[in-house]
Amino acid sequence: MRLEIPYGKDEAQTLLVPERNFVAALLPNDVHSGFEHEVDAIQQGIDAPIESEHLEQFLEGAENVVVIVNDGTRPTPTARVLDVLQTKMRLDSVRYLIATGAHRAPTEEELHNIFGEHLNKLRGKVHSHDSRKDKMVLLGRSKNGTDMWVNDIAVQADRLIIITSVEPHYFAGYTGGRKSFLPGVASYQTIEQNHRMAMRPEARVLALQGNPVHEDMMDALKVIRDKRIFSIQVVLDRHQRVFRVASGDLNSSFKLATEWANEVYCVKIPSRADIVISVAQYPMDVDLYQSQKLLDNAKLALKPGGTMIFVSKCREGIGDEVFYKQLARSKDPDQVLRNLAAEYELGYHKAAKIAEVQRWAKVFGVTSLANESLERINIRPFDHVQKALDAALGDKPDASVLVIFEGSVLVPRVV
Repeated sequence: MRLEIPYGKDEAQTLLVPERNFVAALLPNDVHSGFEHEVDAIQQGIDAPIESEHLEQFLEGAENVVVIVNDGTRPTPTARVLDVLQTKMRLDSVRYLIATGAHRAPTEEELHNIFGEHLNKLRGKVHSHDSRKDKMVLLGRSKNGTDMWVNDIAVQADRLIIITSVEPHYFAGYTGGRKSFLPGVASYQTIEQNHRMAMRPEARVLALQGNPVHEDMMDALKVIRDKRIFSIQVVLDRHQRVFRVASGDLNSSFKLATEWANEVYCVKIPSRADIVISVAQYPMDVDLYQSQKLLDNAKLALKPGGTMIFVSKCREGIGDEVFYKQLARSKDPDQVLRNLAAEYELGYHKAAKIAEVQRWAKVFGVTSLANESLERINIRPFDHVQKALDAALGDKPDASVLVIFEGSVLVPRVV
């Protein structure tokens, strides 16, 4: 079987999988919106808000409107949503707050990806949230003790419009909804308090009920219950086109969007495989920190003792150094987990999720990182996916091989 494996923004690596080993190449499910043009799907979603007044009524009398949008690590089609919103409001009359969470500010390329042709007109209205330096306001505390410090720009707004996308998330259950606030525009301290709960086994993909991270986010969000919010939550199909849009009340639209996300991203498989190749497609391949999601989703399709091969260019290197340093402290994943259990800093949850996989599987990485950078954290490095597969098959010639495209969001489910 010959496959073209995406690598970076415009590159690809050719992979040949022997037919005797090949099981399947998974993509998100092929769903259809029923609309010929994306703009119609967005328009319909915005014009049929859930448990909310229509956008035009929502904006009546507004004096300080802030639009919260996702950063460059998400596939959210913000520019396409703005194309529709400009028929309903003056885009240059409001401000835009990029929900970076604890990430860095978007690059110029990412700003163009986010805002598209609207960027030049809106540039002076755009602010990238800085979780460490921006002015924050303490709004209250969750039952778990998370202090809800939120960016003052969002707090001072008399209307908030949220543009986000909903996909499976490895510890919050799903992206979207409440994540626009926590971690999106929360302080570093708040994010760290919330993400500490990601170390718990209940914090996992597709899980909301009983998920401590999600439940803490929801509880913390209650402190802004009086804030007027119009949410626009997009679910994309396998071609990165708009599938469905839910708008209106933040929580109700999020709930509906998660159901649509399951239709797209939950893919059935008959059994686990010996070798799983999981691919991060642009822009999800930004760094090793973000690429960890590949392992967490793909582990659901891997047999114990198998080999995980993740493919991610890691265009900007390792990312947050905190998780990397913890992984590099020991070649023994059990020791890494013991070290992590002793204390917590933001990023430790990433190290824990990787170490958990390394306890029962080999991990190979196809990246642009230096070999020694991966070897230090017990990941075998390769510069081409074919070399990685050949090495894995050399250890087990009759191994079954499963390839997962869109590995950051696709969730394999054994049925």
